[in-house]
Amino acid sequence: MQHFKLSFVVTLILLAVASIWGYGLAGTSGAIQSVFIAAILGVMEVSLSFDNAVVNAAVLRNWSAFWQKMFLTAGIVVAVFGMRLLFPLLIVSVATGLGLVDVWFMAIHEPQEYARHLTDKHAEVAAFGSIFLLMVFLRFIFDEKKELHWLGWIEQKLGEHGSESLAVLVSLATILVAVHFLPAGRQLAVLTSGVMGLTVYVGVDFLSGLLEEEEETESVGKLIQRGSVGGFLYLEVLDASFSFDGVIGAFAITNDVVIIMIGLGIGAMFVRSMTVFLVRKGTLVEFVYLEHGAHYAIGILAIIMLASMTQHIPEWFTGLSGVAFIGLSLWSSILYKRKVLRKEGGTVGLGAQ
Repeated sequence: MQHFKLSFVVTLILLAVASIWGYGLAGTSGAIQSVFIAAILGVMEVSLSFDNAVVNAAVLRNWSAFWQKMFLTAGIVVAVFGMRLLFPLLIVSVATGLGLVDVWFMAIHEPQEYARHLTDKHAEVAAFGSIFLLMVFLRFIFDEKKELHWLGWIEQKLGEHGSESLAVLVSLATILVAVHFLPAGRQLAVLTSGVMGLTVYVGVDFLSGLLEEEEETESVGKLIQRGSVGGFLYLEVLDASFSFDGVIGAFAITNDVVIIMIGLGIGAMFVRSMTVFLVRKGTLVEFVYLEHGAHYAIGILAIIMLASMTQHIPEWFTGLSGVAFIGLSLWSSILYKRKVLRKEGGTVGLGAQ
């Protein structure tokens, strides 16, 4: 539990803030309701983002302890205030032409109007996030260096014949097909957002590769610092792609932007702690298909986000889809471990566990 101590401390502080905010609005009943809703939103965020934590851990496990702490501290500030508060405010600001201060007052005093403007831009944001996530999934599937294949020969063949260029081609084709289901007046804006998602992914990937090329000439300390910058940016954009659907879904529970930020912030904190826990405990090494399951969950999430541009997809379905893949990959990992132990003559040792 030591990896989650900070999360519990932050949770208590944020729930206290929620109670004070709710008390100021509606007395004792408002305080109780605000704490309850914030807690529900925190649980929702964790359930929707477990696959995000696994993928984060796959990137983070090669980082130094310093950068892991940076991800948990500075990263959480970006995640809570940047992605779950400032980013939605910026979207509404661009949509309405109002300044950020005016949009903030709208969010506080006219939450329904704020939610309407935010929801109106759902298709554009979904296009950006879905294409970025689709690239994450495809790059994992098209990795010829991957030695272990969850889906056997199918995944092996995709890895052998896939490439970064094919991933880009599939992503572009996907967004081109998706925009045809939208009204003509929305197609260009959504297509542009999808292309921006692809551009950001390729740009961050290029930056990471550029920094890695300097391994032979950089000192170890400087290499860790520079190499982690690209990874840090990658994880923050990945988190943004995951988080915005949670922000939209939160408005189905409450229109109070302060409580939404508090609740999603609690969830984001636990996702960060979960990521560090997976790294420190070597969970991805012990359960070998867990990373596979997380990436397939990301692939499904990308498809769900694309579908959500024209259809209402319940949040519970989105969450359960990810949990299902994580659960299946965890069970496959356990079976694989038993198989390896049998081959090594370790069946007796496994039974003792």
